[in-house]
Amino acid sequence: MKTLNLGILAHVDAGKTSLTERLLHTAGIIGELGSVDDGSTQTDTLALERARGITIKAAVVSFALGDVTVNLIDTPGHPDFIAEVERALGVLDGAVLVLSAVEGVQAQTRVLMRTLRRLGIPVLLFVNKLDRRGADPERVFREITEKLTPSAITMDPDRVIDLLATLDEDFLTGYLTEPDAFTPSRLRAELAAKVAEGRAHPVYFGSAITGAGIDALRDGIENLLPAKEADVHAPLSGTVFKVERAPGGEKIAYVRLFSGSVAVRDKVPLGDGEGKVTAISVFDNGSAVPSASAEAGRIAKISGLDVRIGDVLGARPRMREARFSPPTLETVVSPVRPADRGPLHQALTRLTEQDPLIGLRHDEVRQETSVSLYGEVQKEVIQATLADEYGIDVTFSETTTICVERVDGTGSAAELIGTASNPFLATVGLRVEPGSGISFRLEVELGSMPYSFIKAVEDTVKETLREGIHGWEVRDCAVTMTHSGYYARQSHAHGTFDKSMSSTAGDFRDLTPLVLMAALREAGTTVHEPLHRFTLQTPADTLGPVTALLARARAVPRTTLTKGGTAELEGEIPAAKTHEVHQLLPSATRGEGALETSFHGYRPVRGPAPSRSRTDHNPSDRKEYLLRVLRRV
Repeated sequence: MKTLNLGILAHVDAGKTSLTERLLHTAGIIGELGSVDDGSTQTDTLALERARGITIKAAVVSFALGDVTVNLIDTPGHPDFIAEVERALGVLDGAVLVLSAVEGVQAQTRVLMRTLRRLGIPVLLFVNKLDRRGADPERVFREITEKLTPSAITMDPDRVIDLLATLDEDFLTGYLTEPDAFTPSRLRAELAAKVAEGRAHPVYFGSAITGAGIDALRDGIENLLPAKEADVHAPLSGTVFKVERAPGGEKIAYVRLFSGSVAVRDKVPLGDGEGKVTAISVFDNGSAVPSASAEAGRIAKISGLDVRIGDVLGARPRMREARFSPPTLETVVSPVRPADRGPLHQALTRLTEQDPLIGLRHDEVRQETSVSLYGEVQKEVIQATLADEYGIDVTFSETTTICVERVDGTGSAAELIGTASNPFLATVGLRVEPGSGISFRLEVELGSMPYSFIKAVEDTVKETLREGIHGWEVRDCAVTMTHSGYYARQSHAHGTFDKSMSSTAGDFRDLTPLVLMAALREAGTTVHEPLHRFTLQTPADTLGPVTALLARARAVPRTTLTKGGTAELEGEIPAAKTHEVHQLLPSATRGEGALETSFHGYRPVRGPAPSRSRTDHNPSDRKEYLLRVLRRV
């Protein structure tokens, strides 16, 4: 069985979900086209998706195309839900990138195409909405070749030959020598090979609403994108790209099976352990249907496994890894009813299972929970989900920017067992210095004390680094354990364990934050703010007001290129100012300016370092920390 896992991607409102509906209707899966405006589409099933007319959660639906089973994945187009797109890209065999014949290449279109090309995913482009007033397919095709890919090609035989000759010298030699040998079917095979390599990008034109151009697009999907015959006899290998909850609370994992097979009641390798499959559904003729098993190539819904997104079943597959930006915004979520504080934290924890790029921070002292976000629309989604699925009404604080801390130099600290200032039965010494990522090393002998004590120090170091001197997560830090010591297990004469004379892992967990924070203070940390790279296109005569706007936003233009009546600026802008520039740009450019931004990294904050309230026991204040920890102990 040949399968093709196909993604449909686009900038918001380009008509992506409408195209999905048309493909399903043409395949005979649905008898009547759904409408985004009416909220009756096949893949947008959430109430908020239907109400707003946007895709929030990736959806899977299957149909047959010739001898190929297509698993079609409809992904969100709104930038706030880029995490959903990221997870889908890892399981795709090919993609259709949808553009509007009216708006042309938009900001998110460029971000998606860059990512698809970097990952080597074969792409067809579909210019939609030819039936709309203002549609200009020739202009849009020029934009595609200028802004997305120089290897874009319409399906005209002469143009196909020209592109293949440009891309492949052997093809050119063969065609000049024996042109009659290159029949239409051979040309199609040659083009399919270049599409599979990510070197050619066929462009189709039509309308999802009227059905124009859909047959040609279907032919391209069937014959140009690389459907695969997977190895069902190889060892099991699959990856979880989506998790949802059944009405009874049981996890349901969406798994792309790369090889092998899985059956109900199978025990499958899962990380360091295993899980038992209790139910399987596979996608067939438009919906998920119960099945006793699922084979390689399929996307299966599997119950019974305690998994998170990104987990691997069996052997780790070779798959593409997308690298989208981390969320750079944060807000405090508060329940309208104080009695809902406990249920709210539990509900938010479940939501992070479905979106691992949304992080949680819970402050036990203030009884506040913060969530990290990509944008303001996510607030509305979280609010609606909590109300609809959990019956919890919430409000949000003002959105703030998430900074990070980086270590400036080298710092060391140690606390020795048996000294008056150390109330814990442990010796811990740590040295911190700049590094790549977070690493933990030993300068003490591994056998100098029980491994469980060393592991307690390592785990606590990584947990403590989530909140540095200023309360932000510490990045790129190497931590070395320089001192260790413990009291061996002591017993009374009658053989009972004496905690007051014996070290436990808890002593090391409680002491490590104090030592680590002292070492960080000696090394020093600098707060860095998230930075976006921007590309801004604007009429050349508005360059003055635009430059002033960027200066107020602390943006740094690196290049300015004027071509005809259009100016294009590229540079960096603090993430905290991106939303403000988006709002003010229309008035500065008569509504003609277009701003595209993408995460670029971090830079040191200028001026006083911002701080964030702590959610731990505050090891930066020794007296406060000991009062809290010793009272807890």
